Amino acid sequence: MATTEPLLINCGSHGKRVSAVVCCHMLKADLPPVGFVENSDDPNDLQAWCNACEAKFQAEGEMTEAFRKFNGMTLVCVTCYAEKKLVHMTQPSGGSYAV
Repeated sequence: MATTEPLLINCGSHGKRVSAVVCCHMLKADLPPVGFVENSDDPNDLQAWCNACEAKFQAEGEMTEAFRKFNGMTLVCVTCYAEKKLVHMTQPSGGSYAV
């Protein structure tokens, strides 16, 4: 099985790092934790979204255009990803966003 090289990005805070993907809701600094649902455990393809995005995904049944618009997938470095995970994984059930 062939392995691919990870995509590197230049993070303004952490320099050149492997990229990861989070939903736009995790980037809003003024909100309480929104949940952290990981969609991949491959260290070269880390992906996560919040509880509200998970609910939207379940409601849509797949990655529809409406889901993609709601999710607002954003590239971050793996260090930022780990920081977002620490902040957002403590969300109580219910989420902050309506779907």
